[in-house]
Amino acid sequence: MRGVILAGGTGTRLHPLTRITNKHLLPIYDRPMVTYAIEALVGAGVTELMLVTGGTHAGEFLRLLGNGHEYGIDRLSYAYQERPGGIAEALGLAERFVDGERVVVMLADNVVERSIRPAVEHFEVQREGARIVLSPIDDAAHLRHLGVPDLDDGGRVVRIVEKPADPPSHYAVTGIYFYEPSVFRIIPDLVPSGRGELEITDVNNWFVAEGKMEYDVLEGFWGDAGESIDAYYEVNDFVRGNGANKACGPREPRS
Repeated sequence: MRGVILAGGTGTRLHPLTRITNKHLLPIYDRPMVTYAIEALVGAGVTELMLVTGGTHAGEFLRLLGNGHEYGIDRLSYAYQERPGGIAEALGLAERFVDGERVVVMLADNVVERSIRPAVEHFEVQREGARIVLSPIDDAAHLRHLGVPDLDDGGRVVRIVEKPADPPSHYAVTGIYFYEPSVFRIIPDLVPSGRGELEITDVNNWFVAEGKMEYDVLEGFWGDAGESIDAYYEVNDFVRGNGANKACGPREPRS
């Protein structure tokens, strides 16, 4: 399995901090934000990675990460997204790197308390399709700003709704996704959303419609440090006090 870290975007929700650098290079506690996503993937056994970024600060990732060996990466590649075209478009840039393998995608502003190794192991034995990682969220107002799965009585995902006025469950779809190689045949047929981007939710809902979507539920804290200034400092405070990417016991997969 290969890993893709998505570290593009304009970071407008973190202005003015992102006027001088890419948001994924901002510090979380004592090191750059992007290194937590790297640590999560490497700690889960995924050591061939591609980092996709864009904008005027792309070269700073090369200065920080180099060949990746210092971070436990066996092979690190880079791709440049020329314009903010959405998460799905950014993933499409990794097709040659993935080269027919399965892929785990992680947004570089996602920080988790516990290891994602159980989800990686579950996808390794999953026969086909895709897998998402969910996090329980008690605050309905917060869920209205996120992607939320609608689950049937058997616990299967029947659709994923972006920013629902009435959240259909108390779970958020985190920025951690697993795909079989067929995902790269889906992306070219996507229709841009109202904001002119190719949306990863459309990719995920394609697999849902095909009956090929499964999921895991994270243990412990999950935070999107790029969601807002308040979220950025919430993630900082949590990591300073509790750490991140800590080992966890095995969990049964959900489908």
